[in-house]
Amino acid sequence: MAGMTTTPPKTVTLIGKPGCHLCDDARAVVERVAAQTGAEVTEQDITQDAELYDRYWEQIPVVLVDGEQHTFWRVDEQRLRAALTA
Repeated sequence: MAGMTTTPPKTVTLIGKPGCHLCDDARAVVERVAAQTGAEVTEQDITQDAELYDRYWEQIPVVLVDGEQHTFWRVDEQRLRAALTA
């Protein structure tokens, strides 16, 4: 449509650690919703970053949308989709 600006894709960051089953579950939801909404996905490993470890170790997996905390532990697919399409 003429005159509409395209907004850049949102970025979803999954913060977790290797061997984390909840992280694997969250990754599946994040990747599915990102594929549907055009969002970009990045991952960060708390075992490789002391600051992330100190901040999030009790909450992983943590999901950020554009750098702001969206949720932790379990990812609600509908809520994430709504955040990415808002």
